[in-house]
Amino acid sequence: MASLSYRDDSRQGAGSLSDDDDKPLPLDFAHHYSDTTKSRNASKIKAIYKFFQIPGILNIAGGLPNAQFFPYDTLEAQAAKPERWSPSSGSSNPSAPNHITIPHDDSTQKDLLQKIDLATALQYGMAQGYPPLLGWIRQFTRDHLHPGVPYKGGPEVVLTCGSTDGFAKALNLFVTPWRTTDPISSRPGLLCETYVYTNITNQATPLGVQMVPVKTDESGMAVSGPGGLEDVLANWDSSKGKRPHLMYTVTLGHNPTGILLSVERKKEIYAICSKYDVIIIEDEPYWYLQFPEASSLEAESRGLPPPPRSSPSTVTTPSSGFPFLDSLTPSFTPLDTDGRVVRLDTFSKTVAPGCRLGWITAQPALIERFERITEATTQQPSGFVQALISKLLISPSPTPSPTPSFSLFSHRPPPSQPSGWQPSGFVTWLSGLRTRYQTRMARMCTILDSGSVLITTPPTRSHSWAVVKKVKLYDFSWPRAGMFIWLRMHFFSHPLFPVFKSALSTALMVWLTGGDYKVLVTTGAIFAANDEIKEREGWEYFRLCFAAEEEENVELAAERFVEGVKAFWEVRDHEVIKKLLEEVKSDDEVVGEQEGLVNLAGFMGC
Repeated sequence: MASLSYRDDSRQGAGSLSDDDDKPLPLDFAHHYSDTTKSRNASKIKAIYKFFQIPGILNIAGGLPNAQFFPYDTLEAQAAKPERWSPSSGSSNPSAPNHITIPHDDSTQKDLLQKIDLATALQYGMAQGYPPLLGWIRQFTRDHLHPGVPYKGGPEVVLTCGSTDGFAKALNLFVTPWRTTDPISSRPGLLCETYVYTNITNQATPLGVQMVPVKTDESGMAVSGPGGLEDVLANWDSSKGKRPHLMYTVTLGHNPTGILLSVERKKEIYAICSKYDVIIIEDEPYWYLQFPEASSLEAESRGLPPPPRSSPSTVTTPSSGFPFLDSLTPSFTPLDTDGRVVRLDTFSKTVAPGCRLGWITAQPALIERFERITEATTQQPSGFVQALISKLLISPSPTPSPTPSFSLFSHRPPPSQPSGWQPSGFVTWLSGLRTRYQTRMARMCTILDSGSVLITTPPTRSHSWAVVKKVKLYDFSWPRAGMFIWLRMHFFSHPLFPVFKSALSTALMVWLTGGDYKVLVTTGAIFAANDEIKEREGWEYFRLCFAAEEEENVELAAERFVEGVKAFWEVRDHEVIKKLLEEVKSDDEVVGEQEGLVNLAGFMGC
């Protein structure tokens, strides 16, 4: 194992906590940098951007287009107020929206962290991100999301074009691409759960990265036992490649399984990663969508005794300042004494996926490397998006109110300036979203519970009695977080299973898109971390999304799914299954488009 050293020259963030001197410096992980990352230097062009801020300087150095030739004079939008959804009930609060206006050039605002206009947002900018938004996210991250990071100086942030972009940059930072002509001993590996978001494998495998699945139980990634994290790393077979030094995980609302990893399990995983020097890439787009009532609602739906109250977290961190954030199961960051956690955040689930905007939180030395990567790739997220999100979140600096003129005929106060959400408003918005999604989840799961058993009465000669047969169609746990329900279908109980076996999974997916059902689900096979898992058990699972459809379709989608599954179990004709399979060009790819599909899968999501 490579010896680890403490970094003594990393950038330390301003505004450290009062007890910061008692914290260790984050470790130096330069030994994990890819060959490409090691050769990256700071952009010489970006380096002179700091001089642009000198008052009165005339810039004839850069290749910047003139802002007066931008074809947009203003950017305007009607934005929701943060209390649109009630955090307690999820009911709609139809208050008037804020009217957001982004001017072309706000010459009155001299503070660059408050200046939000098109002349700056649409211009070339720094790789870290648009200064007003970067400053807001940095402060929100350090003061509210992760106030207790246990290494000296605390974390830094850099903006990304969403979590997919963030993961691509993490691969760039830590992975030297491997080719089949290279020595097998140098082939990199990526530790992950048994089932993983498909974009992760799609990004990693073309670089020659070997997916290394770790056994997963009902509580998440297993730590001990055969196939657990300790077993995989301690007994690594070097003939398969280099022992993995990277882990990808979604611990809070895992996609696709909906698992929420406990703090105790996180501590165990972190200890092993520290022991074997593994970088943890923590992708948490669903962190805010944790469902505290899921276990009690599940018990009520299934006629079970109320579950015992969950014990409070045993990790002690400073308060975020907001009860909602304090109530959430924390991520790996409060445990990150080494500085080995790279956390990916996104606005995709809290504002809109089309924003393509997010950020990376990590120790300063790693963020500096991410900035170098950004300078040579995306440069920065879209200026339009950054400006709109900035205006949504940031309140303008107070301006002196003009002295009101006396009038006998006018009693209307001067129009108020729209205010941004600020941290308190953003947290209110997140809390309201959580309640709305929990309600959707419960509605869909309740219907799935009621339809999980097929009851049949075979015909008999006697009319005085009948044999009632119950067939279990599927089982699942109510998700504790996220947007997905993970069902294990009991294909073994289907009468035609001996003939078609795993192909029944594909046939059922196609079956559900036709007839009166017209509902689209995602087969679990596409989330399998490797082909072995896919062939062994991946085909048994379906992923259902309760988030994508319109409100009035949530229960309809679940009802159609239940009706379709029951009808499929009554199919006895081999030709029906064969015809369904003929509609498929290749595994999990359905030919043609179906009109009026109720789309539970959305566009796969992150």
